[in-house]
Amino acid sequence: MHRREFLIRSTTAAGAAWLSSKSILNAIAEQTLSAKFSASDTVTLGSTGIKTSRLAMGTGTVGSEHHSHQTALGVKGLSDLLLNGYDHGLRFFDAADSYGSHPHVAEALKHVQRDQVTVLTKTFSRDAASARADLDRFRKELGTDYLDICLIHCVTEADWTDRYRGVLDVLSEAKEKGIIRAHGSSCHTIEALRTAAKSPWVEVDLARINPIGAIMDADPATVVGVLKEMKAAGKAVVGMKILGQGALRTRQDEAIKFALSVGVLDAFTIGAESIPEQNDLIRRIAAA
Repeated sequence: MHRREFLIRSTTAAGAAWLSSKSILNAIAEQTLSAKFSASDTVTLGSTGIKTSRLAMGTGTVGSEHHSHQTALGVKGLSDLLLNGYDHGLRFFDAADSYGSHPHVAEALKHVQRDQVTVLTKTFSRDAASARADLDRFRKELGTDYLDICLIHCVTEADWTDRYRGVLDVLSEAKEKGIIRAHGSSCHTIEALRTAAKSPWVEVDLARINPIGAIMDADPATVVGVLKEMKAAGKAVVGMKILGQGALRTRQDEAIKFALSVGVLDAFTIGAESIPEQNDLIRRIAAA
């Protein structure tokens, strides 16, 4: 059995022991990927029909209270970073209200064809009225008539699909009206992630995944098992925390190889903080 098959099957075998971080990294280090990958590869996000680049440009490293490492670059600085990625074939802009990155993405959008990029953003609203207001405000802030993907941000409750039904209904209605193209969730507990895997409403899930379990919802094997369930259901799975919010900064090649080989991610997002860092990231993905 190939190591990739071993990693994936072990997550679903009843009673199988969880792989330790060390054994996962050892398997990755010895593994040869079966195909060449590029950050600019065109991928299809689950059953949404949305085609975009394999690598999404994250704008929310340590993002909260309308600030992140990327927004600290300023509107022009972050816009230039996004446009550098665009020039290298990256077509996926990962934003959120809580990152404060909408004005920065809006500036970048002025310089590209809108239908050539995928704009993902996230709402922290937990009631219908606030979610409806967010959709109007987000489009104004981003300078666009529609959003490609809107996620309900940072859900943690096992019953979130019932508890926040009003928000889900608003996003469903927005999709019917063409205001958004797809909806889904960003999960921050294993219970919420399991609920997302089972919910027919979730079309796109932003999931925390890396080989050492840094800032994740559970150990890597457990999370991969849930993401396999999502993938089998036709949901789009977009990975985040690929570098463990810096925990794998000195082990980027291992983390990138894991993201490419684990077999459950349609795309993944990483937030570069400079053009040289972004160019290096693109190079590392091609070299994996």
